[in-house]
Amino acid sequence: MRLFATGLLLFMAVCFVVLRKLAAWHPEWHGLLGYATAFTEAAMVGGLADWFAVTALFRRPLGLPIPHTAIVPENKDRIADSMAAFLRDNFLTPQVVARRVGSFNFAAALGGFLSDPASGAQPRLRAGAANLLADVLESLDPERMGTQVRAGLARQLERVEVSPLAGQMLSAMIVDKRHLPLIDGAIRWAGEALEANEEMVRTMIRERANALLRFTGLDNRIANSVLDGLYKLLAEMIVQPDHPLKVKLESMLEGLAQDLQTDPNLRAKVEKAKRELIANPAVGTWWQSVWERLRRKLIETARNPDAAMGAQLTQMLGELGSALREDPRLQSQINRFARRTLVGIAARYGSEIVRLVSETVKRWDAGTVSARLEGAVGRDLQFIRINGTLVGGLFGVVIHAIDRLL
Repeated sequence: MRLFATGLLLFMAVCFVVLRKLAAWHPEWHGLLGYATAFTEAAMVGGLADWFAVTALFRRPLGLPIPHTAIVPENKDRIADSMAAFLRDNFLTPQVVARRVGSFNFAAALGGFLSDPASGAQPRLRAGAANLLADVLESLDPERMGTQVRAGLARQLERVEVSPLAGQMLSAMIVDKRHLPLIDGAIRWAGEALEANEEMVRTMIRERANALLRFTGLDNRIANSVLDGLYKLLAEMIVQPDHPLKVKLESMLEGLAQDLQTDPNLRAKVEKAKRELIANPAVGTWWQSVWERLRRKLIETARNPDAAMGAQLTQMLGELGSALREDPRLQSQINRFARRTLVGIAARYGSEIVRLVSETVKRWDAGTVSARLEGAVGRDLQFIRINGTLVGGLFGVVIHAIDRLL
């Protein structure tokens, strides 16, 4: 566009010279050539004037130290302050932000973006989130990160008193009768363990019996009687909800739940056991191996999101988009949160953002400021020169016509 504007100006100059020569060679064409010559003459003046005006904004025309030229580089600090003030007053005050975002439905727009298959949002978000997660996990030092996580968990556990929490959980289970399946499971486990170790029980009884009992074979009968009695006891405890031993066991659990919450000695013992468990090196080694396996699995899953978790993430994003688009109450909550967040950012960091813009522009050298502003305005600057050339020519014709009439 700059070449075109300059070429148009040179074309008018050439036409002016040619027309003056034709007027000298053909005086009979003086009337018609006069209008054409006036057009080209005024077009050159208009083109040169607008070239000077456009050039003077960003540099000194022909390098001459003409006053009030190179306006942008000479005043870049003031321009930076003006830009920052404009940004602050029109965009980054809490009142302006609240007014501009007050009627915008962030949640509905996000919901439509996520739930629209044609937008391609879900694959992009899935791939981006997966790659970011994998990059972060790979950049971490496994041993150091595992140690930090373990230390963080240990600090949190040290602040929590386990005994009252365990007592409250046990009391809630007993009130809701959720402990009964656990007791029945423990009884069945005891029966299975006894069945699996019958021979060991028989051997123990045989070894403790005297020679007479072994000689008469009573040791086997005693062992059978003991095993049958134990099997019968366990079976009765399972089928009888009010079995005395079962009631006793429930009573013991209720007492334990109460003692965990109120007994200082028991609470101290539980806390001591917790601290010893946390400080045990074996627990640290176990956690390190767990963390490393978890980290490797997460990296493997993130590097292959389409095969490993693509369907789940796609479904989750689609459901989230539908909920955001169709649930007015959810939209209201999210929009309120978004507005408060944006207004809070403007209130807390608006002045810092403005200062960043101002200081950045001030740090630019004069050539950079001129080049970036000129590039931002772009083709319109050269259209000013083109329009100046053509409009100047038209005014030249009008002035020539008025001169002829007068």
